[in-house]
Amino acid sequence: MRLILLGPPGSGKGTQAQRLVQKYGIVQLSTGEMLRAAVAAGTPIGLQAKDIMAAGGLVPDEIVIGIISDRIDQPDAKKGFILDGFPRTVPQAEALDELLKKKRLKLDAVIELRVNESALLERVEKRAAETRARGEEVRADDTPEVLTKRLASYRAQTEPLIHYYSERRKLLTVDGMMTIEHVTSEINRILQALGAAEPKAARRASPAKRSASGTAGKGTRAPAKKAAAKARGAAKGTRKVATSARKARKTVSKAAKARGVGKAKKTARQAAKRPAKKLTKKRAKR
Repeated sequence: MRLILLGPPGSGKGTQAQRLVQKYGIVQLSTGEMLRAAVAAGTPIGLQAKDIMAAGGLVPDEIVIGIISDRIDQPDAKKGFILDGFPRTVPQAEALDELLKKKRLKLDAVIELRVNESALLERVEKRAAETRARGEEVRADDTPEVLTKRLASYRAQTEPLIHYYSERRKLLTVDGMMTIEHVTSEINRILQALGAAEPKAARRASPAKRSASGTAGKGTRAPAKKAAAKARGAAKGTRKVATSARKARKTVSKAAKARGVGKAKKTARQAAKRPAKKLTKKRAKR
């Protein structure tokens, strides 16, 4: 599963990315972290980025794409990844599409967390007020002024990606103003509908399930075969008994007929003899 999460600052992309990582066993790829890791590892691209960053410049898109290319080739990214903070512009999205095409990979979905900007500003103001009330210092990047600038930058640079991915039928929008749990549930529902991924817990259970069902199948088939054999044996025995009974009846019938014929013959012989005896006696008297 390969995803991009889109949304303005404060929309909850980081929270949802972490939940997806835990549920599906994929990795979250942050361009900032990847740049620092490449610099620390001293890779050729990392060394190029190091010089630019040291001079206070912005790292060119081709270097960022090179770092992403190296990162998604690593074993832990084989199951999939979520891109965090990239792409930020349409040219970066085009470069990413070209990279994935070369690697024969596809982007499964771009999920936009749509939020109300005025509500985001209210949240920041409330959070800043609560922080001051506790006597703590408000972070420099967590103020309404900074958020306003970041939102303006998002609208100018990143918001065009919504149209870009919508044209390519990759964009799926979720209401980011719902509770964290509801947003998570909606994202999972979308991914399951797409068939983009299977939870890692389900993947682990699958072989055992298949094994259990296979064993159960064998166990069920064996008694079924025995029962069928017994039934066939019983039926065969019944047919034999029926056949024997018919034969016995025929034998009895024949015997009865034979006895009847024999008796009739005997009676006829006796009848034939009696007149002869009487006639002989009459003649003797005369």
